[in-house]
Amino acid sequence: MQGRPIIVGMKLLIIDDHPVVRHGLAALLEQSLAETTVLVASSSEEGLALAALHSDLDAAFLDLMMPGLTGMSAIRVFGEKHPALPVIVLSSSDDPEDVRRALANGALGYVPKSAGPQTIISALRLVLAGEIYVPPLVLLAATAQSVPIRGGATAIGELTERQREVLVLLARGLQNKEIGELLGLADKTVKTHVTAIFRTLHVINRTQAASLAREANLV
Repeated sequence: MQGRPIIVGMKLLIIDDHPVVRHGLAALLEQSLAETTVLVASSSEEGLALAALHSDLDAAFLDLMMPGLTGMSAIRVFGEKHPALPVIVLSSSDDPEDVRRALANGALGYVPKSAGPQTIISALRLVLAGEIYVPPLVLLAATAQSVPIRGGATAIGELTERQREVLVLLARGLQNKEIGELLGLADKTVKTHVTAIFRTLHVINRTQAASLAREANLV
């Protein structure tokens, strides 16, 4: 695979009510990523229970259409109960509006089930690096409009003081490791702050976050 090597020794969670999908994805992740443990759940409720038992989860893949707690509500509940856990939506829908709604509710990635194995791995890699993954067509549409996919600079006032410090350094072009060194933070802590910034500002990447920071005269 190209790009930066993905971390090893990960623990991932797959939540999907279709056995073929969850076990197929689990096999793909275990075979593609070194020393990776994959937990599976057939419902959001079961997934939440597993997340409560495994605080060291690195990311969760969540199907939108399942019995019980489902869709956008499930994303919000995961965000409330496990705010540091990145949620990547797996969906049979590639409707841009569904993508926007999922991101607005706190998902950090959206992968259509029609996507190939490399796309899934790339999406996971991007999310673990502190970015947000969206299907290319949606990202192109947002870029063409020159506006964040769901954002507004007024939300900067909702950031904590530490998050504003991270945002300023991010807007200056520093990477997570450099930000951590300057602020005395662990890399995982910086990623958590960046994730929270993206969620609060309703943006999908560092470029859009930096743009809002400049609009607010932070840099």
